[in-house]
Amino acid sequence: MQSRFAQHARLSFARVAEYQKRAAVHVHAVVRLDGPAGPDDEPPAWATADLLTHAVRASARRVHVHTPHTLAVGDLDLSWGDQVDARPLHADGDGPEDDAVAAYVAKYVTKGASETGAGLDHPVTTWADISTAPVRTHVRTLMRACWRLGGLVEYEPLRLRAWTHTLGYRGHILTKSRAYSTTYAALRAERAHHMGHDDIPVAVTERDWRYVGSGHTPGAALLAAGVAEDLATNRKIAREELGADGRGLSAGPA
Repeated sequence: MQSRFAQHARLSFARVAEYQKRAAVHVHAVVRLDGPAGPDDEPPAWATADLLTHAVRASARRVHVHTPHTLAVGDLDLSWGDQVDARPLHADGDGPEDDAVAAYVAKYVTKGASETGAGLDHPVTTWADISTAPVRTHVRTLMRACWRLGGLVEYEPLRLRAWTHTLGYRGHILTKSRAYSTTYAALRAERAHHMGHDDIPVAVTERDWRYVGSGHTPGAALLAAGVAEDLATNRKIAREELGADGRGLSAGPA
């Protein structure tokens, strides 16, 4: 049955992962059922919003990930939480609820770590980096736990220490199915056409070269001259002091 699904409908989605301020990960997704040819194809009559909502909730309940057993942690059974909020969106809807839900999902695309406070925008390389990181105590505790787990042999493939700054999460903030919407290539082509270009330039080559000059600017030249003079003076003083010490310590034959 599952193998024949593509003959009747196509499932498309866009998913955004969001770190909340309490460092819990929320996943926001828009899921759509189209006809087998894609967005422009009407879905079958049985592909209703209620059916899709039920499928989302049932999938969230069924997903479990069993971790390999380790002496340090044991074995864990990971699953989604109980809070699953599925709401229907209508393509032709103009009500405030539809707009609010769509905007709620879309805003997380540009939401960074600095806004949530759940991590850093750059890697940490030592334990001391975690201690001095400008994050809340709760987030610092999670970063330290990630660093400790990253030191275990069992978790080496996860490279947790390399991703401690994001609390171990190394996935893409935004993923989507291929047929959900337009592609970046199509967007670049449209932008190029809007700017008056028929094709997309692969590389920009500058062919009009001319010699401008070399050396310091007038201001930099004054600074360089001052530095050179100071260096010359210091070397002269050092030679004189070395020569005086040499004369005082030297002794000739009796």
